[in-house]
Amino acid sequence: MRNDAGTRMYDPWPEGVQPSVPIEGYTNTWTHTPSQTLYRRPVTRTEATGPADLWRKMHCGDSNLASSATGKLAQGALMLVSGRILDEDGRPIPNAIVELWQANAAGRYAHSLDNREAPLDPNFLGHGRVRSDENGGYAFLTIKPGAYPVPVKDTWWRPPHIHFSVLGPSSMSRLVTQMYFPGDPLNDWDRILHSVGDPAARDRLIAKQLHPAEVGVDHLGFHHDIVLRGRAATPEA
Repeated sequence: MRNDAGTRMYDPWPEGVQPSVPIEGYTNTWTHTPSQTLYRRPVTRTEATGPADLWRKMHCGDSNLASSATGKLAQGALMLVSGRILDEDGRPIPNAIVELWQANAAGRYAHSLDNREAPLDPNFLGHGRVRSDENGGYAFLTIKPGAYPVPVKDTWWRPPHIHFSVLGPSSMSRLVTQMYFPGDPLNDWDRILHSVGDPAARDRLIAKQLHPAEVGVDHLGFHHDIVLRGRAATPEA
């Protein structure tokens, strides 16, 4: 990262960090991917410095996905997902808006477009939003999501994963990505994960499982840092 004329600038993503799209066998990447080369505009002060204080405008505090409004627990293995939001030089980004959404333990989303015959969980909506603290830290208490099949002719399954959206200090630092779980055999066949060509960048999409001695007996623990742009950026997904 560098400063030019008082404006915060970001280094470009290295080759292989961003996913190669559209992805064969995943319909949405064909319908949602531009067919022509993107036009690169000069970055002005508006893009580099705004929007400011989003946490004042967007409700934050939905960090507990595992317990419903009635106090009933969601079905599945409880887990705490935590980490830090960082810039490309490893500095913490406070007041970032961190949103999470995921499938339930049966691999089904609480959304009208997901009509698969897996069961819904009445005590699990599967989305939350928090603000990173002064050290860039965030945390969600949730349940481990299940895998689900991709309904195409050459069927494959999406491994357990969690979606993240992070809004940093400017529109240039907005990131939509996914987090995977270490050691899951379906990771090897996931076409979304392997659309990221650089193996080191793919590894940055996989969380680190914490030893039970660090976490305690109430839930599993996973640590996942998210880096906005630059040399060690977390890939989009």
